[in-house]
Amino acid sequence: MSILTSPRGKVEVVHCRRTESQDIFCIKTLIRKFTQKLFGRLNIIYLLEKANLAVTVCNDKEEIMAHSIFVDYPNWNVAKQDNWIPVFRELDKEIPCTPLNTLFMHFFVAVDEYATGCLKEIIRTVFKAVPELYFIFLIVPTYLSLGSTLITVFDQVGNIPCMNYDEEFAVHICHRHDHYPQLHIRKARVEDHDDLMPIFMHYDSTLKEIYGEYFLAELIEAQDEDNHAVVCEVEGKAVGFMSVCASVNLPLLHECFDLGPFHGFCFPHPDDLLEPPKEPSLEESEDTGNKSDSQGSQRVVEEPVSIDTSEMIQEKDTETSISCEEVLSLLSKVSEDMQDLEKNLSIISLVDEDDFGSLSSLSSSLLLSVESSHFRPLYLGESAAFCIQLFCIDERYEARSLDFMSFVFSLFPNKNFCLISVPHLTPEFVLIQNFVKVVPFSNCTLDNDLYVFHRAGLLRSITIRLAKFLDTPGVEKLVRTLLLSTKILSDLAQYNEAGRDPDGTELQVFVAEVANQIVGIAVIRKEMLQSSYAHSLTSALHYLVPVRPRRQIVYPLEKLGINAPSKEVSKDQASYALNHTNRKLTLEPKVTVNARIVVVGASSVGISFLETLVFCSHLKFNNLTLISTHGLPGKKLLSNEQRKFLASDHCFNDKDYVLMSLCSWVNVVVGRMTAIDRVAKQVVVSKDEIVFYDHLILCTGQQYQVPCPTGADIEQHLTNREVMQLSKRRYTGTVPSNLFILNDEEDCVRALFWLRNNSTLTEGKVIVYGNTLDAYTTVETLLHIGMEGNCIYFVHPPAESNTTYINNYDIESAVDEALSAAGVKVYQDALLAQWNQGQDPDPIQNACFTTSTKPFRLECSAFFSFYKKNVDYETFKAFNDACLVYDGRLVIDTTFHTNDIAIRAAGPLTKFSNRYYSNEWTHSNFSSKEIGFQLAAAMLSLFDPTLEPVTEPPADLDRLIPMYKGAKIQGGILPGSYHYLHISKPAIPTPLDVQRSQPDFGSEIVTGNAKKGTYFRLYFNNYKLVEAITCFSKEPFPTSNYIRLFGQHEQVLNNLCTRFDEKLIPDLYSYFTEPWCMALFHDRFIDLKKELRQIITSKQEEDQPTMEQIARQLEEEEINLNEKPQKYLQKVFEDSIYKSLLEKSILDYLHYNQYHLPMYAWPGII
Repeated sequence: MSILTSPRGKVEVVHCRRTESQDIFCIKTLIRKFTQKLFGRLNIIYLLEKANLAVTVCNDKEEIMAHSIFVDYPNWNVAKQDNWIPVFRELDKEIPCTPLNTLFMHFFVAVDEYATGCLKEIIRTVFKAVPELYFIFLIVPTYLSLGSTLITVFDQVGNIPCMNYDEEFAVHICHRHDHYPQLHIRKARVEDHDDLMPIFMHYDSTLKEIYGEYFLAELIEAQDEDNHAVVCEVEGKAVGFMSVCASVNLPLLHECFDLGPFHGFCFPHPDDLLEPPKEPSLEESEDTGNKSDSQGSQRVVEEPVSIDTSEMIQEKDTETSISCEEVLSLLSKVSEDMQDLEKNLSIISLVDEDDFGSLSSLSSSLLLSVESSHFRPLYLGESAAFCIQLFCIDERYEARSLDFMSFVFSLFPNKNFCLISVPHLTPEFVLIQNFVKVVPFSNCTLDNDLYVFHRAGLLRSITIRLAKFLDTPGVEKLVRTLLLSTKILSDLAQYNEAGRDPDGTELQVFVAEVANQIVGIAVIRKEMLQSSYAHSLTSALHYLVPVRPRRQIVYPLEKLGINAPSKEVSKDQASYALNHTNRKLTLEPKVTVNARIVVVGASSVGISFLETLVFCSHLKFNNLTLISTHGLPGKKLLSNEQRKFLASDHCFNDKDYVLMSLCSWVNVVVGRMTAIDRVAKQVVVSKDEIVFYDHLILCTGQQYQVPCPTGADIEQHLTNREVMQLSKRRYTGTVPSNLFILNDEEDCVRALFWLRNNSTLTEGKVIVYGNTLDAYTTVETLLHIGMEGNCIYFVHPPAESNTTYINNYDIESAVDEALSAAGVKVYQDALLAQWNQGQDPDPIQNACFTTSTKPFRLECSAFFSFYKKNVDYETFKAFNDACLVYDGRLVIDTTFHTNDIAIRAAGPLTKFSNRYYSNEWTHSNFSSKEIGFQLAAAMLSLFDPTLEPVTEPPADLDRLIPMYKGAKIQGGILPGSYHYLHISKPAIPTPLDVQRSQPDFGSEIVTGNAKKGTYFRLYFNNYKLVEAITCFSKEPFPTSNYIRLFGQHEQVLNNLCTRFDEKLIPDLYSYFTEPWCMALFHDRFIDLKKELRQIITSKQEEDQPTMEQIARQLEEEEINLNEKPQKYLQKVFEDSIYKSLLEKSILDYLHYNQYHLPMYAWPGII
């Protein structure tokens, strides 16, 4: 904040912030005729969208005082956007302007009284926000003076002509050194002690308490050729301090971090061992594939050392304080007198393990194995690195922290790398935003993150240009260790030869060049980035924003005819993840989150949680890890025709996983969680892999378990009632090889492979044991892949609930008839008693069952069990051994916390604590996708500075469980090749007949016949909102379209109830393919509804209540009517301004989305 005083003595307290879209109206009020003469007639909205940086000055009342826009190319068309440097170099060769260090002011307005002060505040803020910026140019017509405000910061350097017409423009410049200069760096002196100590004490007093009042003076006095202390100085006063040391514990770093890209921080040596002995290639591929960077990409063992000019420049809130103790690191031996200090502060050199206890760091393997058994390069050359051991700076000058680097590198002319390590939970302060984070190995024991800065990062001259033939050797050297090197080189050759792909697609290849060396490459076609940077594509992804995939309408093309959208819209699109950047985002800061967030379980809840975090565009999560038995889902192991073994919850499909590309952002550890160490904050995976966490998210869900035979001898004619309790035991015997428990796609693939390899489909018999929807879809799959119905035994265990698997008698009857027609033998209320009559169960040759009457035995070649879902025993044991409260399920509170504040859980795995008195409600009753989203939202308050702090709810509300509103969905293909879909409101399962008997039951509309495969049911609540949808059809239907019907009012569905009562709707399937309803299926229709509601609820007319207020008055009988309330509301609406506003909003929606909705007409096209 700054204080501005007007010429008349008025005082305003002002601050600068980035411009927001809602500022535009106020900005326009500040525009004067002189503004338009200086900058031209501008479209402010367009300019804001294209600007690199837009800054607004506000007073303490949030009133806008000034505004300015900065872009990285000149205005007034004095030069081309991509080739302005020669023009300005010719103007003044002494000004070394480049695209990296220059911005152009395209617009400035201010309140006249405070214009000069506001301008200087903006200029200072811009130089502070962009450390690389050295010049700001202003270009105006030569016949105009700058006025009394702009002339205070800009000096004229010359004139240049306009490209379009005969007129000259004056070029003015503003230099950094006049407003926020570089800091003067020098060697520290003992007399700096008094200036520096207040800065240290402002952050933390720990150093003084441990080492005494003069520890800093002692450190400065201990300087020698390997240990230096430097300060930054402003007006003769030291305002920052850095201690650097040449002694680095490289063996420790080699053990804990992947230093291949940096040649181990050593100079090359002839005897360096960079590759493993030539053995089977599988081991080599595992070695390169078993390490992942912070975005989850695979890394190779060794990459060439190249000039690294990429920097991560972000604006940092000046109010954020950095603890001095947090940034001190890598302290090594200074002198014998300072050994005590060194022992306590050193992280990577000469430190006893007992000095720092249990240290941790997070990495993960893409392939689970013991990493210590993998090859590690051996570097024999001299150390090429020095380290920063202590750093602190006054927060007012923190943005210039990088000014230290040039000086400290001059102190070590024979070193190329500067290292610093900080605790991993330390927020990224300005200095390390310019460093590169080093990837740790998964067995790293250090509790610190390691960052590195290369000497070449001091270079400020980088050239981006189109590639040419002569660049090929440099590119080959650059990409030789990348997995996609062949593809990149092929694209380069194709560009150099033809400039386009063989199919005619335009192709461009750009290279980045520093000191005549190729340091980066980007391949671009159709505005889509294909490959970028030599390090790997994921090293560039954090500079981009991941774009959330949009849901597409499934169009009835034949019915739409000429009104269908273009083929480019309606055809199946290629599946790829999209990441985006633009000029506006180049200077938009991201908040880095280094907290180690570990998700256990690739369930729909876990995937939804990760998706929400990844698509937070202003946050950068460096340490997201997923522990899963089979890694990320969505591998398309089975073709679409075969993917019917398991029912679907329609949260995610294979295409969704491709469009999200979580593998680009999430480290994946393949394995099963076997233990949790809450004290050390680590998860043990598959009994030998350790993954450390700061926040542990448990989303393992429930799985079908190996059924435990009751052991009943059927010769004794026992019934279910006598052995029921024995069926609840956990099976501990040998798991038969032909017993299949299907919980995910990998299990389905294994089962299908076994069935085909053992001729079971043609010669064997199969038992399917269970009464869940998955059991029915599995029976249908077996029939579909060729098994005869009379070879399938479908055994239903006793039901534990009076609610059936489908909860619809008509559909169940149709399925039963289909099973009978296929020859499938169905057994009811049967409990598994024995395998192989109590003998060795492997393999299963027959199975015995008890019933409520007579037992029976069935021969089989394979046994599929869908008996019960429960928490996996190893998972339960991990919870139990970690002393997490478990009561049938893992106990959580309303904010997803277990009894450990660092461990959260969600999904069917959990139940609410008994103190809520709601044991019938669990996360199983809700949409898994919504649960995952809400879990992420609850955690984002810990990391997102833009969110309001979470306030504790009142004591009474803390006793209420949250009720989520998203639809609960299940679907699959049932016996008889019936396509089934059920969408419903979250609820406690209740038989449909019982629901119909309730007094508050709404209404339902049913068309078609279940046995004919034309059944469609809609249920409306008392408010005429759709709360349940059931589809049962012989033909496939557009599931994603029907999901959008949930929650809609019947009037939105074109007065559906009235039309049905008038017998105008014989078939709902046909009804929802009519052109009028396409807008309902559009992904932005929900935004339109919100906009319309906002119009209705807002007060548009003076002295008149809103429609919402009138409706409330009618509800509370505050208005006496002689007519029906609905007719009265309609009349008020017709006479108000709301009608025209709503019509305009709807027409704007149709016009804006006309490429998706061309079947609608609007004024202007008729």
